[in-house]
Amino acid sequence: MLNPTLVTVILAASLIGALAGVLGTFLVLRGQSLLGDVISHAALPGVVGGFLASGGRGFAAILAGALVSGALAGLTVQLLRRGAGVKADAALGTVLSLFFAAGVVLLSVAQLQPGAAGLTVFLFGQAASVLRADLLPMALVTLLVLGSVAVFWKEFQLITFDREAAQAQGLPVPLLETLLTVLIAITIVLGLALAGVVLMVALLIAPAVAARQWVRGLGPMVFLSAAIGILAGASGAFLSAIGDGVATGPVMVLMASLLTTLSLLFAPDRGVVARWMRQVRARKSLRGRQVLAALDGLRLDHQNPAYGSDQAMLDAYLGTDARPVLDRLQREGLIRAQAPVAPEARSTRWELTDAGIAQLAESGGRI
Repeated sequence: MLNPTLVTVILAASLIGALAGVLGTFLVLRGQSLLGDVISHAALPGVVGGFLASGGRGFAAILAGALVSGALAGLTVQLLRRGAGVKADAALGTVLSLFFAAGVVLLSVAQLQPGAAGLTVFLFGQAASVLRADLLPMALVTLLVLGSVAVFWKEFQLITFDREAAQAQGLPVPLLETLLTVLIAITIVLGLALAGVVLMVALLIAPAVAARQWVRGLGPMVFLSAAIGILAGASGAFLSAIGDGVATGPVMVLMASLLTTLSLLFAPDRGVVARWMRQVRARKSLRGRQVLAALDGLRLDHQNPAYGSDQAMLDAYLGTDARPVLDRLQREGLIRAQAPVAPEARSTRWELTDAGIAQLAESGGRI
């Protein structure tokens, strides 16, 4: 029977993984993956500020401060990009550096206060900080965020793929982007206790990147990304519990990264292996067409439909050993070996079959 504490951590990690998978999809598709990094790191001054304001006794104040700080950072990035015309990378880098630097300064001040050691929970995450009483509030927040995504699904979909079209239709694009930024900030704050400000961005991005390799369309990608986030969160929490003193957040990130790596390698359409196999097949097909075209050209040049070409001629034409290609074409019934013209003949001569001529004609006789 599973330990109740482990069950609590697994459920919390699953909620965070699902939420991160859904919101991370919009970040990835909008090309704003670094925005999650900015909001995550920008939560640090809010965490420390909440700690100082509450005298170290208010967990809710710490999370509220993280939410305000993270959301403010995200909105500042939007203001710099849309209002001041600053390029995206410059705006992201500037805001991240500014807020994180402020957080480090505040952290140095907070370390003089009693109980400051507990702030490391929000830097790197700690599974033990999640209590069973936290599950209900986390579930309610998760439902609130997912409900908001469902209500504004069409609007979020439009600003994700065609912001200009959304503006042309009269949609309040800045307001929608602000709402999406706030939802992302809520997701990050919800995961601070488990993953921390340093690693939370990986839980936002990795599931979405993995899901993108398998499916097309926003809807399937959102559902698959959420499923991958749940799997990474639950498995990471379980594996960290097996190890003695292993932090949950880093293991969750490692599991998400592993799933992303497997997706990048083995996805049937976009995966590295699938692309490599397509390239191999394309090269084999090209070599085959080259041999067929060479045989056809030689028989036409000699004005002899039954003219056969030996392998040495084809080797010279291709610039490499033609034997593997000839064997394959023979197995496919596109060429055949002619009977030797003399008993002492050592070189096999090849000619096109009717099937080979037909296939060459279908391709227009072009290589």
